[in-house]
Amino acid sequence: MHNVLVYGASGSVGTFVVQLTKYFGADVTAVCSTTNINLFKSLGADSVVDYTKEDFTKTEIQFDIIFDVVLKTSNSACKKLLKPKGKYISVNSSASKNSNDMLSLKEFIETGKLRAVIDRRYTLEQIKEAHTYVEKFHKKGNVVINVLGNQ
Repeated sequence: MHNVLVYGASGSVGTFVVQLTKYFGADVTAVCSTTNINLFKSLGADSVVDYTKEDFTKTEIQFDIIFDVVLKTSNSACKKLLKPKGKYISVNSSASKNSNDMLSLKEFIETGKLRAVIDRRYTLEQIKEAHTYVEKFHKKGNVVINVLGNQ
């Protein structure tokens, strides 16, 4: 079993990473704020590090993979947290693109194995408010813009 830390778990990418790594059998640690602890327990995280109370880089635990979703740390800052063959990955890391992967994600969503976390919904007329909210970097999962009215 791999031991995976997801830094920046609260956003749209992070909520999917936590669920997918757990689905594939990893022991998952999510780094998030106090208000999101219960969310990540419900998404399957085995443990949660509250970044408002502790610095995850000070942990004694070593990980096979550290996934930086928010680009606020670096490989060098996480080096001591990685096992000898561990990998630091960020959303900027290159990945192979495979249409079968997209079909698998589609199937996971349709069968309920992967769920989208929706924080807020806005109408197209509220797009400015939606951007303002997202730019505060405290959203939980996704923000949806309804382009066809109040749905």
